Amino acid sequence: MTAVPVPEAGGLPVAREAELARLTQVLDALGNGRGSVVEITGEPGIGKTRLATALLDLAARRRLPVARAHAVRGGAVPLQVFRDAFEARRGFPRPAGGGGRVFAEFHDRPARWAAGGVLVLDDVHRCDPASTAALVRLVRSVVAGPFVLALAHRPRQTPPELRDALEDGVRTGTLTRIEPGPLDAEATAVLLAARHTCAGPAPHAHERANHPPSSHEPAVVREFASQVCAAAEGNPRHLRLLLAARWRPGHWPDRPGTDIDGLLHEAKPLIAELDALTPPAATAMAAAAVLGTPFRPQDVARVAGLGLDPTLDAFAELEHADLVRPADWSGALRFRHPVVGHVAYERAGSSVRLRAHHRALDLVTARGGRAAERARHAEHLLGTEGLDAARTLAEGAAEIAARSPATAARWFRLALETLPDRDGDRAARTALELACCRALIASGQPAEARARAHELLGAPRAELTDSQTLQAHTVWADAERQLGRYKEATAVVGAALGLLPRPLPDPLPAEAVRLAIEYGLIHVVRGTHEQARTLLREAARAAGGADRTVLRVLSALCATHAGDIDEAGPEVTDCARLLDALPDPLAGRTPETLALLGCAELYLERFADAARHLARGPETADSDAGRPILMHRLLALAMAEQWTGRLDDSERRARQVETLAGALGAEGAVTLARAMRTTALVWSRGRGHAAEAVALVEEATTVAPPGRSWWATSATGLLAEARLLAGDAAGCRRTLLEGVGGERLPLVRPFSRPFLLALLATATLECGDLDRAHHLVRTAEVEAGRLGLPVQEAYVHEARARLHAADGEHDAAAKLFALAAGAFRAADMPVRYAWTLATGAPSCAEAEGPAEALRQLDVAETVARSYRASLVRERVEELRAELSGSDPAAHALGLLSDREREIADLAAEGLRTRDIAERLFLSPRTVETHLFRVYRKLGVSSRLTLSALLRRTG
Repeated sequence: MTAVPVPEAGGLPVAREAELARLTQVLDALGNGRGSVVEITGEPGIGKTRLATALLDLAARRRLPVARAHAVRGGAVPLQVFRDAFEARRGFPRPAGGGGRVFAEFHDRPARWAAGGVLVLDDVHRCDPASTAALVRLVRSVVAGPFVLALAHRPRQTPPELRDALEDGVRTGTLTRIEPGPLDAEATAVLLAARHTCAGPAPHAHERANHPPSSHEPAVVREFASQVCAAAEGNPRHLRLLLAARWRPGHWPDRPGTDIDGLLHEAKPLIAELDALTPPAATAMAAAAVLGTPFRPQDVARVAGLGLDPTLDAFAELEHADLVRPADWSGALRFRHPVVGHVAYERAGSSVRLRAHHRALDLVTARGGRAAERARHAEHLLGTEGLDAARTLAEGAAEIAARSPATAARWFRLALETLPDRDGDRAARTALELACCRALIASGQPAEARARAHELLGAPRAELTDSQTLQAHTVWADAERQLGRYKEATAVVGAALGLLPRPLPDPLPAEAVRLAIEYGLIHVVRGTHEQARTLLREAARAAGGADRTVLRVLSALCATHAGDIDEAGPEVTDCARLLDALPDPLAGRTPETLALLGCAELYLERFADAARHLARGPETADSDAGRPILMHRLLALAMAEQWTGRLDDSERRARQVETLAGALGAEGAVTLARAMRTTALVWSRGRGHAAEAVALVEEATTVAPPGRSWWATSATGLLAEARLLAGDAAGCRRTLLEGVGGERLPLVRPFSRPFLLALLATATLECGDLDRAHHLVRTAEVEAGRLGLPVQEAYVHEARARLHAADGEHDAAAKLFALAAGAFRAADMPVRYAWTLATGAPSCAEAEGPAEALRQLDVAETVARSYRASLVRERVEELRAELSGSDPAAHALGLLSDREREIADLAAEGLRTRDIAERLFLSPRTVETHLFRVYRKLGVSSRLTLSALLRRTG
């Protein structure tokens, strides 16, 4: 008989606030003289014992008497759990006399020996019949005295008579049921941080997908927590087992992790359950573990060598022990969780496992099983089966490479290590090496893939065919790109392109197609799109079928980035039509295709089409290979959602990208995601929460990667917009000038340059430099005219309208504000539409009268309410008050400090930041900080509105 050890009390359990609140209520009632029965029920490992311990801790803090006992598996002593509880009492008054005689007097009437305290009986599903009968009487009767009886049990293993009594108690309200559910990813992250499981040096950024996270990387911890929580199904015990095994996402569910000793050490309670099984049940359990879940009883019978009837009897015992459960309607079974099978597997001896794997391989082969199913067993037979097992591994790896690249890479490695390196097998061995490299890259192990590609290309030239040479260069370049070594990747792919005949052969061989695609992808991530256009167009003409569509999409995206809208527009339209006609497996055969198409549509202002193609895929990556593409898709979706007014969705998506990008080590994407989140927060929460957004701006600016990458310039533009929306015009201007190369914004892509020039012009105007603002708007008008994109033109129209308003030309301003607002509405940008309506209201009042301006503000407010854009609503309220004759901002002048009022007066006089700084002997940055506080307190957004307010209020 084995008793499961009780976990040590170490604080209250995580994410069980609701359950703890109910336990607290039970103790409150006990303090008022009312006893009760508490049932703590749930799955094995879900935390029942932890909650029972928490109940005792809470009671001890109140100095209440407590007693606790566990029912022992297979107990032969009647009333064992009551006897143990009686002996374990703490704080109860003890009647005189010997313990045995006293229990014989009081035995199963705890109201007489536990009055005023808390009695916890754990694992009561294991009770002996006499204890079970006593519990049924206690649950069905009204508690005779003021004490708490808490029962923890597994409902699947609890005797039916006790289950019925507990159900009756719930229905009649005489029993409090507490049923803890699975933990979520957030609670798992808290547990990870508390355990410090991830001590030690952090792995390379591109290998994080298959390693536990470092505790100092919050985004990586969140991503890992989400994955391991899903694998553990939110079960705390399963979570502890997987963490002890050093679980790896890419290996699951085939393997529990890399530390089997750690797994077995943590699994002592589960091993106690396995050790309690009869020999036939233990044999069947081991055979099932070798077969893997789900499994069929007839297969287990053959692998275990038991015969069908004894196997079915064994499974009856295993089901009663809740170690296995029905898998489906066909009669197949599964372990209650995969980690149970892994523990059972490791507990079986090596000779038992080898014999079982040999029988299982014969069984699968005889019924014509798939290569991957055979490879699962062949992996364990390399020491006895040799070459045959290695060939089976190679076949299985090829079959699963697309969906389980980490397992495929492991199998390819094992096959290559086992197969002989003979001249006659050189071509086949090279093909395996190349396949292994692809699987390594797809599973987040590009460094090893790069090393293997080096070895291949370093071999004598005659050992590689021309096709294999191109493939080796392609995987090498792919590995360099995944490692972020873009210059090296460009050099490698350039050298390989030099091996191709020119003009390119028609039809283009598959290895040349993949090389051309890799060439395009490298230039896309480098931001050197223009350099790839010529080759991509040529390769697209020579390729066929789906490959041609991929190359055309890449070419169109490069044309979009180059600002060649006349070429990009029709190409994107054609590619979208082709992909829309394909089923998902074919459309996504090259995973990048839909993401690249969606990005091109986004930049061409086809927001609905972009969202449709970007959303054509799962919200999570089903393999390591899909994680980088998923990150790009979600980034683009976050931007599309923000532009089309779904601010909460955009902010949520940006958080998701930040976590995923952090796990992948993509710092540029982390920065861009933070910038997207910042602008979404400003729009949705308004200036009252601007401090949080500005803090994000500062944080993102601090971690922004150096250099002139597309990531950095895109993030800079969004951060500048967030600063301006938050009322920091000077900060917006500084961010743009320092981050994107000067006033002409040379580092910005042509498709967004008009917007950022208009943004810079607006910030410059609000800083009081009217002449520079005019110059910038003229430049923006030229750039927008060159593109012909309606939304870019609308941004420039709005900036020109602001200049007209500043010059007092309100008729012209009102017309341009209306033109810009109409363009934003037509493009399905409701928040920007409402903002432009509000911004143009003062000019509308001057040109068409206050009534029309107020109507315009009503429309803006309605739209802002619909899309929860608090910033727009705040602006509408300010302008409506001004147009209605009241001035809610005037009283706020009294909130300014003396220094803030002094700086505000100087700014209203038209002095620039540097002039104010020199006059007051301050730094320009200090002046900008004071001005930002002034804007926030007064509810204004620029020096122009500040000047108007001060003139109006005196």
